[in-house]
Amino acid sequence: MTTQQMICAGAPSHQVIAWSNINWAKCHQEVRRLQARIVKATQERKHNKVKTLQWILTHSFSGKALAIKRVTENQGKQTSGVDGVIWSTPESKSQAILSLKRRGYQPKPLRRVYIPKANGKKRPLGIPTMHDRAMQALYLLALEPVAETTGDHRSFGFRTKRSTADAIEQCFIVLSRKHGAQWVLEGDIKGCFDNISHNWLLNHIQTDRMILKKWLKAGYMEDKQLFPTEAGTPQGGIISPTLANLVLDGLEAKLEAAFKQKRYANRIQTRLKVNYVRYADDFIVTGCSKELLEQEVKPIIEDFMRERGLMLSPEKTKITHIDEGFDFLGQNLRKYNGKLLTKPSKGNVATFLEKVRKVIKGNKTLDQEHLIYKLNPMIQGWSNYHRHIVAKETFARVDHEIWCALWQWALRRHPQKGKGWVRNRYFHTVDTRNWVFAEATGERFPDGNPILKSLRKMVDTPIRRHHPIRLEANPFDPTWNGYFEERMNLKMQHSLRGRKRLNYIWSKQDGCCPICRKLINNESGWKLHRKSLPFQGQQHGFTDTIMVHPHCSNQINALDLKVVKPVRESGLRKA
Repeated sequence: MTTQQMICAGAPSHQVIAWSNINWAKCHQEVRRLQARIVKATQERKHNKVKTLQWILTHSFSGKALAIKRVTENQGKQTSGVDGVIWSTPESKSQAILSLKRRGYQPKPLRRVYIPKANGKKRPLGIPTMHDRAMQALYLLALEPVAETTGDHRSFGFRTKRSTADAIEQCFIVLSRKHGAQWVLEGDIKGCFDNISHNWLLNHIQTDRMILKKWLKAGYMEDKQLFPTEAGTPQGGIISPTLANLVLDGLEAKLEAAFKQKRYANRIQTRLKVNYVRYADDFIVTGCSKELLEQEVKPIIEDFMRERGLMLSPEKTKITHIDEGFDFLGQNLRKYNGKLLTKPSKGNVATFLEKVRKVIKGNKTLDQEHLIYKLNPMIQGWSNYHRHIVAKETFARVDHEIWCALWQWALRRHPQKGKGWVRNRYFHTVDTRNWVFAEATGERFPDGNPILKSLRKMVDTPIRRHHPIRLEANPFDPTWNGYFEERMNLKMQHSLRGRKRLNYIWSKQDGCCPICRKLINNESGWKLHRKSLPFQGQQHGFTDTIMVHPHCSNQINALDLKVVKPVRESGLRKA
């Protein structure tokens, strides 16, 4: 078998493969095929077949290559573990593929760091080495299809194709009805990741138990001392969120079995309206009365948690009436005169404004253009998170608070100048809007007016109702491929509205990357390439812009590839 055939087939490789030569489309195809078979075997309860397929995936070249790719292209790619090693060169990545072996594998201790929490406390974070991260990413490829097939339908945290918007929309569905539930139990698990029982994990998680036990018992390093780990999964590990989800799966079915057909003792045919929604370790349970949630629902939850070594947090677990409202995932759900409205929570707004003010005050000498570049992603990210709810009024208020902070920033820079001069220097009129924080780029429109780089306004973010995911949808099941492609295309179309050039390029390519022929969407990301595209048989070409995946862009740069056909039918060959 040749090297190229080996790469395409996804077979185990025992020789160094050039990183830039890897056929990523074939790798994805091979892994997806194996994951689809794992889903089918899980649905048929063929546990031995699941184990066999997982072994094949974790020993395949495609699985190992994708695991290395994940840990070397995510946000933590420059963060090392206790050994101080990172894989930043194509050669080191190629060698790393050969190092992912089950035989003789022994994980190193985690590097313990602490990150601040909203309540002033600090959250312990364990950082594995690059090699251990890659091994976790490899075994996660084999575990995720099982987790998605057996998981609770109303669990939305750390799951493929699901989001906080889906969780909030599910809350809206169960609480917005006129005769819906009026009471809500807000659940929070105390130290979820730190207290999960190792014995429960080893006895119930359908993965390689020997590898899992080594991860759980690896310990952590703090102040050059080694500490053992007797419980919990490390926060910071790639596989930890999926393990936590598997631990908490089953509560939905337990509540449904206990309350689906249950009625009041006095035979009044009133439903108990017990509904369950979870995102990671935060969840809510609705009910028709406070007594029901306190005396019947809560004990069932506590027994369920106790079996797994967990317990509810007394200070964060409470029962609230819907007319008083409650905060969930940074948003507040409350009924006003019988109508349920979801708004950004006060605490979330205050945290965001504090973060923005810190950036503004911490960059007193930064020029206006770079300050705009720092603030725009923050503003866009926060407004996009809340764009599916009743947030227009909040957006206007936050815009005003940001303007006030920028006005003070501008006045401080020029204490000897008048306010009129400061206004003309930093604030401009754009269309019909005055006092826009903007700076001229040095270029001009054809009519002679300067092109301005302006600060993003939250009120410009359109409010659109989120289309919730179908609860039974499984991203690893091929029967749902069309459904997920339609959802991703719709999201991409919404994100490109108002960006005519990008929308034109994306539509011209039928939403696909001309290099790997896979869909381009918000999750995959993209890069633009301006290349000379000569037609075959012609001496002179033309200049065009194509949209490709980031890893396809790396291949273009590494191999000096050229497109030899129009974008819609584009193929690549080595120059």
